[in-house]
Amino acid sequence: MIGVELESTVDISCAKYEYTDVLLCHDDELEGRRVAFILYLVPDWDKSDGGTLDLYKTDCNFQPTEISKTIVPSRNTLVIFEVSPVSFHQVSEVLSKDKCRLSLGGWFHGPSLDRPPRYIEPPLRRNPHLPRDETLLMEWVNPVYLDISYQENIQAEFEDSSEIQLKDFLRQVNEALSLSQIQWTKKGPVNKRCYDVASLDNLPECVHGCWELLHSEAFFLLLSNFTGLRLHYLCPSDDDDDKEQNAKATVKEDDAESSTSNINSSAVESIPKCTGELRRWSHGSYTLLHDGEAAQAEFALDLILPFQCADWDTEFGGFTCYVANEEDEELLTVYPEENSLALIYRDKETLKFVKHINHKSLYSDSSRGKTFYDFSFVYYE
Repeated sequence: MIGVELESTVDISCAKYEYTDVLLCHDDELEGRRVAFILYLVPDWDKSDGGTLDLYKTDCNFQPTEISKTIVPSRNTLVIFEVSPVSFHQVSEVLSKDKCRLSLGGWFHGPSLDRPPRYIEPPLRRNPHLPRDETLLMEWVNPVYLDISYQENIQAEFEDSSEIQLKDFLRQVNEALSLSQIQWTKKGPVNKRCYDVASLDNLPECVHGCWELLHSEAFFLLLSNFTGLRLHYLCPSDDDDDKEQNAKATVKEDDAESSTSNINSSAVESIPKCTGELRRWSHGSYTLLHDGEAAQAEFALDLILPFQCADWDTEFGGFTCYVANEEDEELLTVYPEENSLALIYRDKETLKFVKHINHKSLYSDSSRGKTFYDFSFVYYE
């Protein structure tokens, strides 16, 4: 069928999908897999039941773009397709509460295909802080978090666990997030993420004000006080004393001109920067772990500040999971909580994803439960 001599090795397993179960976009590529197969063992099944097999088109970078074919499961039907760098597909969310999508599936093995160079996405632009003073903090931030002694308590707790949530963080909540004047764009590709991101043009005044706050110099300093990270030049680093001692030793051992040169070159420090997005989350939104994210992982401070999620149920999904790279261990789960600032410090071995928002979110008692928003920022020392 594909003109390739297959090996005798066959992987096979049984898959059971029930209400809200989904298998998000992926390509099945793994060493030796050449042909995928699925044998459906479903009852009478309709497209409205969900659970369809969706095949994707790809672009010039071999990234999935849009669904090109949808296959509705049918009892005793065998589906076969070649595994390749462009074999992106998904099992859409099962929408039936009464039916079970049962199937046998697996792969025939053979010589691996040559894979094109992995596409590397351009990173989000990193920006230094905006020159704004503490008056911006006093305008926006709950006064309790501006108390120096309370900041010391926060830092002690953060340094102990590398994460903290600060409830009722802002004095004013952004009711304007759902205004029609905000332009939202779907962000992909779907094998990595699917959510709406706001254009920064023509933001409502209060939304722009919050955006400016999270970029401001005063907020960088506040984060330094909360975490002990060096996100501002006024925040002392842990090894300042060591640097001073090393500098003195160098002066004693070397001639003055040489030692001064060494000290100046080692004192060059990176400028703290951040990236940020305003995101909208609704049914079908998610992010996924992927190889590119693992390869580019670095030390960073994550900030998540959700809004309009007071009626959000954890059963809907939409929560952020932190996991150890190449392990099943879940390190931390951050649930959407109204006006609660979450700060999480992660190292190079820590990855994160946002759980798929399922069909249950469409049937919440409150219309506000169907969609929520958050500011998502990452700060780098």
